[in-house]
Amino acid sequence: MGFGGSDEGYRRPSGRVTSSKIVIAGGFGVGKTTLVGSVSEITPLTTEAIMTSASASVDDLAGVPGKSTTTVAMDFGRITIDQDLILYLFGTPGQTRFWFMWDELVRGAIGAIVLVDTRRLADCFAAVDFFEHRGLPYLVAVNCFDGVQLHQLEDVREALAVGAQVPVIPCDARSRESTKQVLITLVEYVLKMRRGAVAPSR
Repeated sequence: MGFGGSDEGYRRPSGRVTSSKIVIAGGFGVGKTTLVGSVSEITPLTTEAIMTSASASVDDLAGVPGKSTTTVAMDFGRITIDQDLILYLFGTPGQTRFWFMWDELVRGAIGAIVLVDTRRLADCFAAVDFFEHRGLPYLVAVNCFDGVQLHQLEDVREALAVGAQVPVIPCDARSRESTKQVLITLVEYVLKMRRGAVAPSR
């Protein structure tokens, strides 16, 4: 069945286009802005600021030595999945001092992507816990920097202690096709949960 199909919550009875909200979260410098920019069919709205020496004592730059900007509010993009489903993408800021914004950003979302850099795996624990606590469906997307998958996906699942039903998939945040497939996988997962085919993650 197509994503619109006849499933309530994604296709209105009139057959008009339905829009849904997806949140992209993860640690600082994991690639959230890149992901939104690679897949958005509109020029993405970003709220990036130049990093200064004042932030060096606050933001851990280990593992992201080339990073010179940071998201201070959100990233926003849009993609049409099929003829009757449009996804609006909201990327969260990664630094802990901006986490107070997450509650507002996830309001009304149908699901979330936790983007992971396995070199800094601990940075995504907070995002996993956040979505688990709120009961929001999510998947884990392992960003393969330079096209290299450093660890087996099941090893990542075990390290994050996420349930077997939560999708853990590889992605390249720079690739439109790769990130689009991540979004499709999330929508399919949400549909299965709503039909009761998949149990809640915890």
